[in-house]
Amino acid sequence: MRLTNILQGDYSKITVYYQIKLPLELEHMIPANDSVRLLSAFVEGMDLSDLYTTYDRIRKNQASPRQMLKIMIYAAMNGVFSSRAIETACHRDINFMYLLEGMPAPDNSTIARFVSLHLSQCSKIILAATTEQLRELGEISAKTIFIDGTKIEANANKYTFVWKKSVTRNQSKLFEKISTFVQECEASFGIRTVYTGNITLHTLKRLRKQLVRVKKEEGIVFVK
Repeated sequence: MRLTNILQGDYSKITVYYQIKLPLELEHMIPANDSVRLLSAFVEGMDLSDLYTTYDRIRKNQASPRQMLKIMIYAAMNGVFSSRAIETACHRDINFMYLLEGMPAPDNSTIARFVSLHLSQCSKIILAATTEQLRELGEISAKTIFIDGTKIEANANKYTFVWKKSVTRNQSKLFEKISTFVQECEASFGIRTVYTGNITLHTLKRLRKQLVRVKKEEGIVFVK
């Protein structure tokens, strides 16, 4: 006779049974003003054709690319970045379940593949579309745009202070780089913009006009 050793205990024997209560739908369990509803509606209005083109085929009974994007954005909104932590949230958090719309929770490997194989290919396009949509909705003004890698902390905490010595040192280094750049432009294109030895904002604007003129004359194409 074959004997089977059961190493795992049957904990269901001592489980407390709860009476099933209505409603069962997550729709009635999430407040109307919850941010997860806004996120879901926002992503539904986005054109994600670039994301879908990264798939050869989309399996049934699994979270769609749109749903995967929703849970990734919502996880980032709540400071959750680990694929295993996101998997756990999809099993336990009703907001993540709401975004999955009844689909089974993806495992951590599926989440990691979505980020590395699919989202990484079109993340810049999606972020640009998100920014444009926020601008159209009036949520951001787009009056100030940073193209030098400037980062601004979204969630203020006690570590967001700035040291004066560090700012002064970096500012002096930046002025040195600007001065070197202006000298290289003057030497390369035979133009003269600095007359008094001081580089001001007016000097940079004058240099920009000169460079635009050289670009048109020589047919230079900027590579983005």
